[in-house]
Amino acid sequence: MTRIPEEDRNIMEQAIYLPMVLTVLNRDSIVINKSPFKLKQPYLDLVEETMKVIQSELSEVKRYMNINQLKVQEIKRDEAFTMFMFMYKGYEEHHNYFNPRIRNKVQELMTYYLIKKPLPGPGKNLKAN
Repeated sequence: MTRIPEEDRNIMEQAIYLPMVLTVLNRDSIVINKSPFKLKQPYLDLVEETMKVIQSELSEVKRYMNINQLKVQEIKRDEAFTMFMFMYKGYEEHHNYFNPRIRNKVQELMTYYLIKKPLPGPGKNLKAN
């Protein structure tokens, strides 16, 4: 049982997922640059603008976490799972995430940011208040 309220846990998860989305988009921009596309610039512009939006939201997430004494740290990773330590106002919790679940969530977020397709299920509100 977790002591972390759902809203704060969702924000802490964004601190996990958003940097991963940025990493994927950064790698994709490198691939686009090296690709034989006839007109690369529209793709590069889309990726760059998407990265700016994500960086802005990640900044909001970090600010919220700082103000509310929240921290997330990866502590262990293997082929199947990644364990994170969540620090919530002095309490420490360890949460295991199934790596395919992480990949799927990152893919969902990429779809959301690139084509503004609504996210399914809980955790739709990405912005930190």
